[in-house]
Amino acid sequence: MVERAAGASTLPGDWPVGPDESLALNRMGSFDWDLASGLCHLDPAALRVLDLAPDDYDGRRESLTARMPPAEAVRLDSVVARALKDGSEHYGGYFRIRRSDGALRWTHTQGTVRRDSAGRPLRIIGIVRDATEELADSAARIEADAVRRRQTSVVESTTAALGHARTVQDVMDVLRDSQGLEHFGAASLVVGLLEPGGRIHLVAEGPEEAFVPGTRYTHVDDQYPMSEVMRTLAPRFIESREDFAVSYPILWPHIEPLGVRAAAYLPLIAQARPIGALGLLYSDRAGFSSEERDVLVALGSSVAQSVQRAILYDQEHDLAEGLQQAMLPRRIPEVPGAQLAVRYRSARMGRDIGGDWYDVIPLPGGRVGAVIGDVQGHDTDAAAVMGQLRIVLRAYAAEGHTPATVMARASVFLHELDTDRFATCTYAEADLSTGVVQLVRAGHVDPLLRDTDGSCRRVPVGGGLPLGLSAEFGRLEYPVSTVELDPGQTLLLFTDGLVEQPGFDFDDGMQLLTGLVRNGPRDLQQLADHLCDVVDERGGEDDVAILLLRRQGAFIPQTGGRLQQHVGQNDPGALRSARHMIRSAVRAWGAGERTDEIVLAADELITNALMHTDGGAIATVRVLAGAERRLRVEVEDRSSALPRRREAGEEGVSGRGLLLVDRLADTWGVESRGTGKCVWCEFAVGSRGGPAGEGAGAQPPGPEGEWR
Repeated sequence: MVERAAGASTLPGDWPVGPDESLALNRMGSFDWDLASGLCHLDPAALRVLDLAPDDYDGRRESLTARMPPAEAVRLDSVVARALKDGSEHYGGYFRIRRSDGALRWTHTQGTVRRDSAGRPLRIIGIVRDATEELADSAARIEADAVRRRQTSVVESTTAALGHARTVQDVMDVLRDSQGLEHFGAASLVVGLLEPGGRIHLVAEGPEEAFVPGTRYTHVDDQYPMSEVMRTLAPRFIESREDFAVSYPILWPHIEPLGVRAAAYLPLIAQARPIGALGLLYSDRAGFSSEERDVLVALGSSVAQSVQRAILYDQEHDLAEGLQQAMLPRRIPEVPGAQLAVRYRSARMGRDIGGDWYDVIPLPGGRVGAVIGDVQGHDTDAAAVMGQLRIVLRAYAAEGHTPATVMARASVFLHELDTDRFATCTYAEADLSTGVVQLVRAGHVDPLLRDTDGSCRRVPVGGGLPLGLSAEFGRLEYPVSTVELDPGQTLLLFTDGLVEQPGFDFDDGMQLLTGLVRNGPRDLQQLADHLCDVVDERGGEDDVAILLLRRQGAFIPQTGGRLQQHVGQNDPGALRSARHMIRSAVRAWGAGERTDEIVLAADELITNALMHTDGGAIATVRVLAGAERRLRVEVEDRSSALPRRREAGEEGVSGRGLLLVDRLADTWGVESRGTGKCVWCEFAVGSRGGPAGEGAGAQPPGPEGEWR
């Protein structure tokens, strides 16, 4: 028997029944649940509260819980079970019931447990009532707070993500990829940046290709919402479709098919001036609350600061990149007898700029200079210093200085600049007719040599301090290393960004690079591209410059070859290197059977200069142009004292240098130079294409004898 809810004395709990009993009963009903049979009787008012027709309810409680969200049914069952188990007389709780139209309605229930004399539960009598109005304001506040917290969190997370954005494209990617649109409920966005002359450039839209045709470029005077917020510097909230259609009749026909119902256009203001605008378009919104407007304005302010920072970064980067491109060679010259490939990649796929550079310098006599270098730092100053260094290195090399002198003078130049930057560098001077390559290294990485069979090895090159530092500490000595490049072999010069990568030490990086070169394409241009592709894939914090030089075939310059090397007074290695250079040169230039004579004469001249003068010597060997091919050896020193004749000593171990040169060479002599003198000798090596000459034994034009 169900007890009617006619008075407070028959109802469990303390639910007050007002004077209008009929209204109360329409919103509240009672139930009687027989625990033994499991049947639960509902009175007509309870059926109305639960939106049930009498014929649709079979008295089983499972039929009621099936109308509830599963999680809430489980929660209500646990409340009832706990009351039955712990001896409670009353229980209560809120739950949602699904109406016949599918909507969820908040409902409240209270029950009283009737037990027998032994305390065993027999029945539960109680009420159910509609709690929609009771919870409406509270739920709305809870939901509004949750939405506000969610939107505030989106602004905070978006701001944090924008803090890492460096370029304008980075900012656009953050706005599209941070899921901010989903949290704000926006269907798409548009971002426009203000350009000189009042032009607005649409730089982002989402989803892709969703922008209105013809609006990629607009003007601040146009009748568009983005133009309006830039003119007024105030946000524009479009509350409805009607508002959009009336306010912007030109734009609305293109917007309507997109299903847009509302929009928020926010000016992007930095330093009190507009730099652009952000538009958020909504397909399921009508109006904006004051809290939502505040949150969106905060979002616009954060985006504006990030865009301004990104614009400045892009401008600085473009300036530095333009400066660097202007400083690098516009084209690589054609060098007879060589194949060349150069590449440059800035750090992080073009987002940084630095002081890496390369250069190729054509030199007389079939020679070529190859430079690779790296100025400390990643900014416009580094690019400017790089450009100046490239110019002076090219000038010193073109003046005919030896590789060691070129490097020393460049170091002094950098030291005298008004900068605290230093630079690493490798300079290689190659004679393509002989294959002799003279290498000088200033704190730079060693080059690699790739053989014709693809094998690759590191070329150890003795080095000095980086440019600028060697002048600072007065250590301008740069040893010269000599390697012989056979036809088909490739010399690889590069900056350390190619081998340095996180998680690997330098030696590991060199081994990885050696493997890449060994397994890379045979074609030189394809090999350079292959190395750059690896750099692009892994990223990195440093720029990369690459210069590849491959000797093609035996090359005999028409105007004669020329090699030059500085030999320090106390540098046995340089003396050996000079001997090697001269032997390789005269052999490659077709000196025939006179090779040993030429090498022996040159060795005597160099040794005398080192023994009897203060300072080192500069040895030069070159082919003289003309119908009869003649090979000339010159040795310069800084002493102005001319040689004088003296007889050989009693032991016969000295005094024979120039006598030996006189017997070996066809002619020899001495020339005064502004900073010293030059002793030279010449050898006839046959006409072009003919056999080597036999030597005429001409008398030297200068005085006989030997200098002390």
